[in-house]
Amino acid sequence: MRHKDVLGRLGEDLAARHLSEQGCTILERNWRCSAGELDIIARDGDTLIICEVKTRSSTRFGTPLEAVTADKAARMQRLGYAWMREHGVKSSEVRFDVVAIVRPPGSGTTIIEHHRQVV
Repeated sequence: MRHKDVLGRLGEDLAARHLSEQGCTILERNWRCSAGELDIIARDGDTLIICEVKTRSSTRFGTPLEAVTADKAARMQRLGYAWMREHGVKSSEVRFDVVAIVRPPGSGTTIIEHHRQVV
């Protein structure tokens, strides 16, 4: 597995654990359809969370949050509603979040930032 893929998988694991520690229930991870993939779908009380996870080993080329462009945010929204249709979920509140992680190589400190309602 490529280093980028390993880092991405680690980031998704850290994000899922972070969301769980914040009281969220993870409903699904890595849901795919023909239009793309959602990293994490969770529930926080009555609120459905569609969560994108971005992991970087440094901020040399920008922060993980900066990698979520307007196009990516719009895709998250479309995919989130597709997931809801497929699963028959009707939720009065839907939130689109990004968990941004910087995990330096070696023994550097991992930084996890949870950005709520980015769309």
